[in-house]
Amino acid sequence: MKVILLSDVKGKGKKGQMVEVSDGYARNFLLPKGLAQEATKTAMNDYAGKVDSARYHKEQEVLAAKETQAKLEGKTVVLRAKAGDNGKLFGSITGQAVADAIKMQLHVVVDKRKVVVGDSLKNIGTSTVEIKVYPEISAKINVRIEEE
Repeated sequence: MKVILLSDVKGKGKKGQMVEVSDGYARNFLLPKGLAQEATKTAMNDYAGKVDSARYHKEQEVLAAKETQAKLEGKTVVLRAKAGDNGKLFGSITGQAVADAIKMQLHVVVDKRKVVVGDSLKNIGTSTVEIKVYPEISAKINVRIEEE
């Protein structure tokens, strides 16, 4: 019997997959516990519609991420901070400060957790910072730190 899994079933498959199982297993275990539904024509059409919808939404998210990447790639933002005589900052520039500067100067909203700062933003000068826009899509921007 073909069934569409409504949740992950160990040894059979993941949620949303269509699998072939024995009739007894389906009728006595999967269907009564709500782990699967029988793969009728209407259920298969609904399943195909959900798969297509999920694919479409994923494609739209990727397109939006690539658009954001194009807006950010190679741009420069300027931050001001207090520094000592040797050019070393009192403290460091955080991801939140970089995200705020991007919002104010480039008019692009970036989540502070997506900004990969590292140890590079502790001195006056220009550094490259990576922004993880989407999984496997990132943009590199230049951050120029000037003394106040």
